[in-house]
Amino acid sequence: MKIALEITPNLEPLFGTRDENLRLMEDSLGVRIDLRSDAVHVEGPEAGAARVQRIFEDFETLRRQGINPHNGELNGMLRLVVADPAATLRSVAEAGKQRSAGIKRTVQPRSINQRRYVEAIEQSDMVFSVGPAGTGKTYLAVAMAVAAFNAKRIGRIVLVRPAVEAGERLGFLPGTLQEKVDPYLRPLYDALYDLLDPDRVDKMLEKNIIEVAPLAFMRGRTLNDAFIIMDEAQNTTVEQMKMFLTRMGNNSKAVITGDITQIDLPNPRKSGLLDAINVLNGVEGIVFCHFDDGDVVRHPLVQRVVRAYESAKPRQQELPLTMGDGIQVGAQESEERAEEQAKHPAKPQ
Repeated sequence: MKIALEITPNLEPLFGTRDENLRLMEDSLGVRIDLRSDAVHVEGPEAGAARVQRIFEDFETLRRQGINPHNGELNGMLRLVVADPAATLRSVAEAGKQRSAGIKRTVQPRSINQRRYVEAIEQSDMVFSVGPAGTGKTYLAVAMAVAAFNAKRIGRIVLVRPAVEAGERLGFLPGTLQEKVDPYLRPLYDALYDLLDPDRVDKMLEKNIIEVAPLAFMRGRTLNDAFIIMDEAQNTTVEQMKMFLTRMGNNSKAVITGDITQIDLPNPRKSGLLDAINVLNGVEGIVFCHFDDGDVVRHPLVQRVVRAYESAKPRQQELPLTMGDGIQVGAQESEERAEEQAKHPAKPQ
């Protein structure tokens, strides 16, 4: 099937940097898109060509409504549209607009898993999100919390994170108790300042509408009318995870995020997140969302780094000496030392 699409004013953003959006549509929908002076020619299966036509029409409709997503955001929206036949560019943009009322940036999922995650947060009171770095677990959770507050569905936002160092020992930190724990909570602050005006964030922090606290401060509390987010949950112990999950009060929602490949605990097997995945799977009202390297939305190199480490796991070489070999060597040395002592007994004192 061949169709010709009209070149409308300001259509160039749809093409993407170096026509990356056109290549995405070609690869995903099995069509060929040819830019000419008079029109955009699309050739391929009828279903694929029709979806390309719908994308072009929706983009023009959104442009007339004053919705002009930047290239990175538009590319993410297109990835979602080409991956789901039921999704349209217009419906995706309108859903993001509804979630973004009062927020500087549009809260827009950029993959199928991210959309499931956002929908799970909207529909469930407890959501676990597990996946590699850069998949938007924390950012989307904070964005949904801010959106819920702006819609007056909750009264405050509580951001929690275990104060565990990533393989380093920083020692004693100067300042007040809050200043000591702030470095561990910086990623949560970054998301807040990216979504809201700095002055508004500072006022909300001052009035305790937004509370940022280490996990150790949660024991004994009941959090009512709150949106609670725990970041870096892989660094909780089993006891800490149970303690946190039982803090929920009336009209509260909890989102727990973590990456089980980056556990900084002395014993990774005792991670509270790993335990929760096994214990709580199948419990009514709790949803688990899993991400993979295809959901990474940071720099393209981050996606390649995640894939490289994942593919390297099976190829990791074992130590040249097993534990058994080490014991045998130690036993042989002990026998030789005993024989030497028998030949040369110690002189009496």
